Amino acid sequence: MSSITLLVVGILAFVTGYRLYSRFIAQRIYRLDPDFKTPAHQFEDGVDYVPTNRHVLFGHHFTSVAGAAPIVGPAIAVIWGWLPAFLWVVVGTVVAGAVHDLGTLWLSVRHKGQSIGAIAESIVGSRARILFLLIIFFLLLLVNAVFAVVIANLFMANPGAVLPVWGTLVIAVAVGFLIYRAGAGILAPSLGALLAIYVLIWLGQYLPFELPDFFGFAASVGQLNAAGGDASVAAEAATTDGVRTGWVIILFVYGFFASVLPVWILLQPRDYINSHQLFVALGIIFLGILITNPQVIAPAINRNLPADAPSWFPLLFITIACGAISGFHGLVASGTSAKQLSNETEARYVGYGGALGEGAVALTSILATTAGFAVYAGIDGWHEHYATWASASSGATTAFVMGIGELARGIGIPSQVAVIFAAVVVISFAATTMDTGIRLQRYIITELASVYGIKAMSNRWVATLVAVTSCAALALGLDRGAGGMRLWPLFGTTNQLTAALSLLVITLFLVRLGRSVWITVIPMTFLFFMTTWAMVLNLLRYWSESQALLLAVGGAVFVLELWLIFEAAVALRVLLRRAQTAVADPR
Repeated sequence: MSSITLLVVGILAFVTGYRLYSRFIAQRIYRLDPDFKTPAHQFEDGVDYVPTNRHVLFGHHFTSVAGAAPIVGPAIAVIWGWLPAFLWVVVGTVVAGAVHDLGTLWLSVRHKGQSIGAIAESIVGSRARILFLLIIFFLLLLVNAVFAVVIANLFMANPGAVLPVWGTLVIAVAVGFLIYRAGAGILAPSLGALLAIYVLIWLGQYLPFELPDFFGFAASVGQLNAAGGDASVAAEAATTDGVRTGWVIILFVYGFFASVLPVWILLQPRDYINSHQLFVALGIIFLGILITNPQVIAPAINRNLPADAPSWFPLLFITIACGAISGFHGLVASGTSAKQLSNETEARYVGYGGALGEGAVALTSILATTAGFAVYAGIDGWHEHYATWASASSGATTAFVMGIGELARGIGIPSQVAVIFAAVVVISFAATTMDTGIRLQRYIITELASVYGIKAMSNRWVATLVAVTSCAALALGLDRGAGGMRLWPLFGTTNQLTAALSLLVITLFLVRLGRSVWITVIPMTFLFFMTTWAMVLNLLRYWSESQALLLAVGGAVFVLELWLIFEAAVALRVLLRRAQTAVADPR
């Protein structure tokens, strides 16, 4: 199979979806109004509510939702073959994910920039708010914990990426002040920032940084036994755990400060710069494919699955947790983007367009791992990399980074620089997702605290401290981060469940407005079926493996899901009765 064929088919599907389907939805279903006063103008405060240029907001929204998940998920899912992953990414993005993202952004704008959890109260009922907020809390807990472990592992595997990633922070702050305080415009600072980042990427190969083991983890008796009594192997494993722990702690300390700063200082300019980085990365990948046309030598459907690999049905739809549809997108749309949208009609560009952008990232992940990496490692090396479910999960980013390196080498970029570039792209987007995720979790904690009258949590510093502490505890709670990727199936299931619940709230709002609901009901029903099935399978596995922490988190989310669905069914029944009464008595 030609990689160019898959690329062209995928891009044409995305372009067609935006030009036709999104226009229909925006005009006929959501009915975006250019004269509607958005929350960014209504509540402008210079911190969270900030009317923002649509291109800057697209950059923030796109990079916040397009974190590491649309790379990691597809890079794992190709273990079942490239065809199921490709179909779900392309079709799911156009008819489900983008509809969800545009819908949650529009819904939040119409409800004063409230989060989807708070909106659930006014549409479903008072208990729904608490239930939804708790589900969102668990989702953000998983998102931030998983991405912290992913970033830490990438820093350890790619020390040349450390300098450009952290250097980007300084560049972003400078860009923020140039744009918002010096009035320097957008284009020149952005291009200058991009050039500076590439200089740092080039320098990274000569100035690699490896974090010392500050914690000095020693080889315990348990580690010696696990290593078969080999003290050197056990000591190396302990050192790795110590370095990973150090990176996770550093990342959450950074996330604490990044999430409490005004969005214009770091969040917006960094996301805007990273969006340019991603466009360049996509351009390099697409150009590499067009010039070299590597064959997709990985199987379309893998009929020689390893013994520990679960069935693709329903696990495919939660393993690719972003890139097709994602509940986290709704949290970004209703948590930060809705507070920055200057004109309601721009929701189509930001929401639907941002989802398609992430779909394109997921598509490149499939091509990088089934063509680029497969060419780099050979078909035998590909099968060796995907020999077990555990190795596919833990090595997903490695397959992507090496695949990008192979494609970039084909257009004349030195492999070492290309690998650092690919690692910086993955780390940067995972980090921006963490930034936004911690900020959103602060919002959720504050909302929950207001319900129960806990005044201390109204302070953003205290709420953020609770957020980063709980996330760090989960990230390090599974073998000091070494088992962090065991969170991925639970993260994916909770993420897709949240998307289904968001679609449920949008559907009820459309029913209230008397509008057509089929565009949300179809993907909602599909997701509820798949996520419920997947959650049951996850819980059974956690029970059999005695994984108490994952069983507790997953069980709590499952109970909250069933309760919220019941509340929504009651609310729908009330809405339908009112509609019937209005028809029977037109007075």
